[in-house]
Amino acid sequence: MNPKTDYKSLFCAARAAAADIALTDDSRISAMLLALADRIIAETPALLKANASDLARMEPDNPMYDRLKLDEKRLFGIAADMRNVAALPSPVGRILGETVRPNGMKIQKISVPFGVIGIIYEARPNVSFDVFSLCIKSGNACVLKGGSDAYDSNSAIVALIRETLRNCGLNENAVTLLPAGHEAASVLLEAEGYVDVVIPRGSKRLIDFVRKNALVPVIETGAGICHTYFDKDGNLDKGAAIVTNAKTRRVSVCNALDCLIVHKDRLFDLPGLCSGLKDCNVIIYADEAAYAALEENYPAELLMHADEGSFGTEFLSYRMALKTVDSLDEALAHIARYSSKHSESIISENQETIARFLKTVDAACVYANVSTAFTDGAQFGFGAEIGISTQKLHARGPMALPELNTYKYVITGDGQIRPR
Repeated sequence: MNPKTDYKSLFCAARAAAADIALTDDSRISAMLLALADRIIAETPALLKANASDLARMEPDNPMYDRLKLDEKRLFGIAADMRNVAALPSPVGRILGETVRPNGMKIQKISVPFGVIGIIYEARPNVSFDVFSLCIKSGNACVLKGGSDAYDSNSAIVALIRETLRNCGLNENAVTLLPAGHEAASVLLEAEGYVDVVIPRGSKRLIDFVRKNALVPVIETGAGICHTYFDKDGNLDKGAAIVTNAKTRRVSVCNALDCLIVHKDRLFDLPGLCSGLKDCNVIIYADEAAYAALEENYPAELLMHADEGSFGTEFLSYRMALKTVDSLDEALAHIARYSSKHSESIISENQETIARFLKTVDAACVYANVSTAFTDGAQFGFGAEIGISTQKLHARGPMALPELNTYKYVITGDGQIRPR
């Protein structure tokens, strides 16, 4: 452990802040978030300067570069999302269930904050703002461990948050940024008794590391290996628009399309289906049948032969795999084998086929004739998200305010005792 960092003191301070926040009136928390949104706009030059320092250390062709980058538009969007979160009702104290037993004992199931939430994430400084706003609005403190690639950005962001908390009379330790490096990550994952849950956001490698090394409970989020199946009854115009949007809207995010699956009966439509990808210079790794269908209709320098490694890959770049199938069953089998259970979509006009796809595919979000780009807390009307959970316990899909609460049972009575 680095002797210069007193992790125990940091965790104890976060724990104390969580207790304070849990007792703070929601109107004060919302007012603080609105003040912070205004400060983001006012401090845009300083935030961009810190971000430029991080960007200078990364090659622009790195798939993580787009995730790392902040600009004026993105900061305005972050501020808008924060205002949306401020306007949402608090999830704390909801009565989730209530019953009165025959002896008169009243049992209520009530939502409560987790307490201290640890977040480990890679080069996405916007996560610092999103996580903080959701955590404090749901009554939690947060401990952040961002990637070293974004340390200057995260440091400036957390300094701004803590200053705003102080100015609003709230405990600044509601947010803590840990040092860069692997040591801080290991300490956070082993912080039993201080941190209630850890949520990783990033690559499959990061998520696997957290799952294998954490001593505190983990909610898995992030890795997205997303497929879209163009069925034999798919509409070409819809399909071309959906495929282009899912792949190219923003290639570095977890809901971006990684593998297009095409029914063999529609191979003749493949050039049209991929026309938007060609315009965006997307490199396609195609199986033999798809390669033959595209060979004279797609730029040679962008068309590659697929191998086994092409499938089950989260590209996070202008690259995509292409698989030909003989049937819906084969498409479902391919998805079941390679999916990360994040987001999967079908393009079809056959309602029976759609119904079977939606029922059979095991993923957090399953779409019919819609782009997977919509897997996002804000797009779902949640204000923002702390991540996309790909597991099945506690939360699944976009995690927002309700998912950052657990619950407890509150039992009241008038002297009831249990018979021997």
